[in-house]
Amino acid sequence: MIKDKEAFQRLSFLYQAAHCVLAQNPENQELARFYCHTHNSISRRLVLRQDPSVKRTICKSCFSLLVPGVSSTVRQRKRRNQRRTVVRCLNCGLTKRFLSNPDYKLWSEQPEALLENHTLASEGAKGQTPGPVQQSLKASATEKVTDLSAKPCGHPASEETAVGTKSREKGPSGK
Repeated sequence: MIKDKEAFQRLSFLYQAAHCVLAQNPENQELARFYCHTHNSISRRLVLRQDPSVKRTICKSCFSLLVPGVSSTVRQRKRRNQRRTVVRCLNCGLTKRFLSNPDYKLWSEQPEALLENHTLASEGAKGQTPGPVQQSLKASATEKVTDLSAKPCGHPASEETAVGTKSREKGPSGK
């Protein structure tokens, strides 16, 4: 379940709208810049991580959408036996440099970055097989996850407080 699904949908809409505006009329760079600036301000305010492919196509200085040939120039450079892609914004002149190594993978694309691999690696690193208590805890955790996903439009924090109030109503004697 995605944390801020509506926010990500809005960010996606703004990014696509900026692309459509520039595709229809390349002279509408101010409107595309406004969409990208709004996109950036929303993602900063809500502390949302953006995909590197999205971040690479927005200028950090003037927030214009970097479309090759329209609002930016793209060059391939080779320096010190490393190939680089150099993107230069035509509005403000900011230059971005990216490695062009085909074998290079971002951290988010590597298998170590996935949470499933972290939990499996941490269990395997201990060298212990899970006991019956650990297996029952894992089973109860998966049941909680399936219960939360079955409820429509429920916020986990409100459900936790509702569970907490029910357990307090019973009291220590269980009545």
